[in-house]
Amino acid sequence: MSSLPVKKFSKVLVTGAAGFIGSSLSQRLLDEGCQVIGLDNFDPFYSVKLKRHNLKGLQVHSNFKLIEGDILNEQLVADLFAEHTFDVVVHLAAKAGVRPSIVDPESYFEVNVRGTLNLLKQLKHTTDTRFVMASSSSVYGANDNPPFAESAETSLAVSPYAASKKAGEVLCHTFSHLHGIPTTLLRFFTVYGPKQRPEMAMAKFISLVDAGKKVPMFGDGLSARDYTYIDDIVDGIYRSCERCEGYKIYNLGNSAPVSLRQMIDCVGEVCGREPIIEQFADQPGDVPLTFADISLAQKELGYSPKTSLRDGLTHYRQWSRAHPLADELSIW
Repeated sequence: MSSLPVKKFSKVLVTGAAGFIGSSLSQRLLDEGCQVIGLDNFDPFYSVKLKRHNLKGLQVHSNFKLIEGDILNEQLVADLFAEHTFDVVVHLAAKAGVRPSIVDPESYFEVNVRGTLNLLKQLKHTTDTRFVMASSSSVYGANDNPPFAESAETSLAVSPYAASKKAGEVLCHTFSHLHGIPTTLLRFFTVYGPKQRPEMAMAKFISLVDAGKKVPMFGDGLSARDYTYIDDIVDGIYRSCERCEGYKIYNLGNSAPVSLRQMIDCVGEVCGREPIIEQFADQPGDVPLTFADISLAQKELGYSPKTSLRDGLTHYRQWSRAHPLADELSIW
C-alpha cells in the first residue's frame, strides 16, 4: 500500500528509451496501455546495434513512436513539446559511468545538466505534466552512515558523474519551486538484469566465468553494492509516475548490500563454475558501500523489491544465453 494518491496517465515521453532501463520501462508502459514517445540519440558509449536490438519488441507496437534525437538539441525538444501533450516525462537519458566521467567530466555536465535544463525549460510551460527523473546512489559519496536515507548529506561527490547527477537534482528543485512542476527524483542503486550495459560488472563477470577466464576484482572484495533487479526498478518508476506530486526524492534499491566477493561467488554458483579471480587495486571514484534506505519509497509509493541476487543473476544469464548479441558486443 502507498500513502500517496494514484493519478492516471496515458501519454509518456521516455528519454533514453533505447537504453537498458529506458527500453524495459517503455515495455512496461506499453503493457499498461500507455502511449510512449521514446527519445534517444544512440550515444556510442556502448554498441548502437545492441540499443537497436533493445527496441525491436517496442517498435512493432502501435502505441510506440521513436524519435532519434538529442536532449541537447533545444529546438528538437521544443518541437516535441509543441507537437505532444505529455502526462508524464520520464527522463532517463544521461551520460553513465563513474570511471569514464573522471576522464571526460565536460561531456557529463553538458548532457546530464544542460540536457535536463532543456527539458525543464519546456516543462515550465506545461505544469500539469509530471516529471520523473533518474538520479543515482552515487550522490551519497563515501557515506559512512548506512543505510542511506534521502535526507543524508549529498554534496560530497567523489566523481564527476555523481556531481553531475547532484547538479541535476538541484536544478530540478529550482524549476519545481519556481514553476510548480510536479517532480520526482529517483536515486537508483546498481541496477542489473536483462538488457544491461555490457560493460557493467555482472554482465562482464557472467561472461568471463562461463568462458573459464579470469575475473578482475578491484580492491579486497569487501566493497559492497545494493544490487537492484531491473523489474523492481521499473515497478518503482511506474509507481512514481502514478504518484508524482510536489518535489520528492526516493531511493530505489534492494536494501540488501552484497560484497563484491559475495557477488562473484554468486555468479560462480549460477554459472556452475568456480570463478578464477585476478585482484587489482581499488579504482578511483569508487565508493566502499551503497545501501538504500527504502522506507520512504515503501511508505509513499508502495515500492517493494522482490528479486533476490541469485534469482536476478539467473534471469540475466538465461537472457544473455538467448541473446548472444549482448556478449558479442561486449567492450572488455
